[in-house]
Amino acid sequence: MVTQNAPDSMFRTQEGLGLWEHRGKVAAVGVGHSLTSRRWDGKAETSVGANSITALRQAIADAGISPDEVDGIVLDPGTTTGAHWQEGDPIPMDVVNAFNPSSDPLDGIAKLSAEWILKNMPELTNVKFTMNGTGCMSKAIVVAAQAVGDGLTNNCLVLKGWHNLEGRYYQGGANAQQGRPGLAAISSLWGTPASYGTALQFAAYCRKYGKTHDMMAPFIINSRRNGLLFPEGFWAQNRPEGLTEEDYLAARWIAKPANLYDNDIPIMASAAYLFTTAERAKDMKQKPVYILNHVSSRTRARSLTPTLEEVEADTARTGRMLYEGAGITADDLSFENMYDGFTLFHQFHMEGLRYRGVQNGEALDFYQTDISIEGPNPVSPSGGNCGSGRTRFWMHTDSIQQIQQRAGARQITGVKAEIGVSGGPMPLGGDFTIWSSTPG
Repeated sequence: MVTQNAPDSMFRTQEGLGLWEHRGKVAAVGVGHSLTSRRWDGKAETSVGANSITALRQAIADAGISPDEVDGIVLDPGTTTGAHWQEGDPIPMDVVNAFNPSSDPLDGIAKLSAEWILKNMPELTNVKFTMNGTGCMSKAIVVAAQAVGDGLTNNCLVLKGWHNLEGRYYQGGANAQQGRPGLAAISSLWGTPASYGTALQFAAYCRKYGKTHDMMAPFIINSRRNGLLFPEGFWAQNRPEGLTEEDYLAARWIAKPANLYDNDIPIMASAAYLFTTAERAKDMKQKPVYILNHVSSRTRARSLTPTLEEVEADTARTGRMLYEGAGITADDLSFENMYDGFTLFHQFHMEGLRYRGVQNGEALDFYQTDISIEGPNPVSPSGGNCGSGRTRFWMHTDSIQQIQQRAGARQITGVKAEIGVSGGPMPLGGDFTIWSSTPG
């Protein structure tokens, strides 16, 4: 089966489009997660393929439907957290042969395809639609929501899997070669442009608004606390350690002013969701969570790294697009679950949304107030990637479960979870979704 990449027409990238044409007609129902681990141990049963099968089967069962009712799959085929499969490394044929392989022996080990999934989930007998939402779970969600709304699929699985191999972050792949062409020679040899770019933007933010890095501490501590209440998360499963203000402030710098705890920890894990039509969702096991809108930022920076002004302009534009297409205002949000893989840009997303009326330059002061799940202004109740490990999907799972009242110990109680927003990753280049307890 040939799986095409999502065409540009599936993404809402402009202001002035009005209400999303499928507002409230698409719903998330089932949720599934694999176990988490720090790195791959080389075993077939812990590979990204095996983890993904686990997550997919859980999502189907959680929705309460039969596997033969699934007719679509949307996934991100890229699975690396930054540690790449090195060219020339021997392929573990025992792992390859433990499954029904596709034409690529690394499929299910260091990448993922719908072809591989279908070969290894024979119960999916009626899948007619497959598509790649390449980038992360945020993009896969947007693609799946549009596909269901457009009638391309009725019961669609949405999948994101991560592998994490031995080796330093971004020291493999193209970076391991003798040279890199173009701007990558500057931007990628020592990590991703986002790591130092975010630090530069945050430094400019602090200078412009008279803030300090230490003001991030309440957000970091709140995120770890929420993450420890996420039973599927890495910290909860593997290292149930709290984080204190002293721990955060004493941490070593990674790209000053970003320290160790301002960067998420790469892990292995997979997650899956079951999306369906609002009409079909009424008969399923779990409460439907309706999608009111999705938007995507495709803004390009003028230079290698976006400036603070570009970030602020783009996050504000994203906020306006989200509200326009959903037919709501900032006052309607019950909670926000915006991306935080580099924690220092979470506040850019918040300020762009005008969450709880927060304006540019006010988010760090807002962090000093009650942002807990028990308070009136819950911030990142999922714990995000900071609180649960680098997957870029905790915020989506939490948004669905908060509205379904299935978030367990991290269920927000200071307000009723009715409308939430999640997405990312970057302020420039992210994909975002508005979730609701009602279709509108």
